Amino acid sequence: MKKANVLLLMCDQFRGDCLSIAHHPDVKTPYLDSLANDGVLFEQAYSACPSCIPARAALLTGRSQRAHRRVGYEDNIPWEYEHYLAEEFSNAGYQTQCIGKMHVHPPRLLCGFQGLKLHDGYLGCYRGNDIPHWMHQEVCDDYLFDLQNSLDRHADVNASGAECNSWVTHPWIYEERLHPTNWCADNSIRFLKTRDRSKPFFLMSSFVRPHQPLDPPPAYYAMYKDKQLREPTKGDWDDEAMTKQYGFTSDSIYGCNDAAMRHDAMAGYYASITHVDHQIGRILSALREEGMYEDTIILFVSDHGEMLFDHSLWRKVFPYEGSTHIPFLMHIGKNIADLLPKRIRGICELRDIMPTLLALCDLPIPETVDGLSLYDTILHDTEIKRSYLHGEHSFHSGFSNHYIVTPTDKYIWYSETGREQYFHLANDPNETHDALHDVQYQQRIEQLRKYLIAELKDREEGYSDGSRLFSGKCAKTILQQKY
Repeated sequence: MKKANVLLLMCDQFRGDCLSIAHHPDVKTPYLDSLANDGVLFEQAYSACPSCIPARAALLTGRSQRAHRRVGYEDNIPWEYEHYLAEEFSNAGYQTQCIGKMHVHPPRLLCGFQGLKLHDGYLGCYRGNDIPHWMHQEVCDDYLFDLQNSLDRHADVNASGAECNSWVTHPWIYEERLHPTNWCADNSIRFLKTRDRSKPFFLMSSFVRPHQPLDPPPAYYAMYKDKQLREPTKGDWDDEAMTKQYGFTSDSIYGCNDAAMRHDAMAGYYASITHVDHQIGRILSALREEGMYEDTIILFVSDHGEMLFDHSLWRKVFPYEGSTHIPFLMHIGKNIADLLPKRIRGICELRDIMPTLLALCDLPIPETVDGLSLYDTILHDTEIKRSYLHGEHSFHSGFSNHYIVTPTDKYIWYSETGREQYFHLANDPNETHDALHDVQYQQRIEQLRKYLIAELKDREEGYSDGSRLFSGKCAKTILQQKY
């Protein structure tokens, strides 16, 4: 039987609610909607460790943060794992290629891919003069090399003036065709046209946007710039005083004090999403032109979300829905199954991608993988066999956190301060009411707390002895040796 091709479409910092098919009132995503409309939309997908590096470790290894040992964002730590996702496909006779963002270390580590066209976005750790020359972005980044060849040696990824973590927004100053989002699509299409046609392919097209800088092409920014947008979510627990204190710092995690700049940032974010969507549409068109659309498993996902000023917060790493909830949708080619469109409830996570794709392609799943295969859920309508997900992220200023999320609710514990929160997501999907002290939920909160106590038992930080939680602890579960 002919093996299915695999196209893994990935975006950085794409919120789970920012799809038209998910009923977002503002953002438009026609091509992603089309994928979901003839395939599968997982409505409760999460990133267990919501920042770039640990999230990608989960995706590329199929392992939980306890297993891949990255519980936060830390640069310059080598990736040394057995059984990468692409490696398994390479070993099975697939032609494998990654185009776009990897965010691994060292920066051109292949992680099992046979080929790599790299663009990691703006990464400060690879821009300084204190690193080996070959690691510097001007040397190792294929997109920057192509941009400077097209323009001049001074052209750069941040030339519009927007910054890689900031809410500062300015449209792309170069030709639209030179935008990194277009570059990723161009090179993905080139791969599809020049691949080895004696083999099936595994292609990962990994877009940096909508991650900052917020620099969409002017035509896309114009779609949202003067539009009245849905206001960020507010809750009865928000700390707006921190925004007033720090909201004039351009990359503050507490957002922005200026209403006009907040609106522009949201417009820039949504515009970047629609731009990515249209470029994904080009890739899908190329698949159809090549006669491969129905022979290809297509999966779209992001590594984590973006708070986007919800609850007076900005960026990711927080345990709230804007940060942790991600899009996760699939098209399954007819060589595998004739599927009616379906929406699936139940908790899934990035670590589930590796076993799911391997199972759909009838390839063995390595023993190191602890994610769940969603094969039976997709093809046979079985429930996802996960009653809850444990997520976490180490962070500064007392924000290191853990969360337990279920199909109906979420419990949060901040490990340094001991602060707890509880949200009944079924009734309050935007987390507007902290129900920690509501009488009717006390038994349920205790149950979720026990789940977390069990998850953290025997962790070296001393979070739990199996019977209770201990606050005042900082994360240690991360590989510490430097490259």
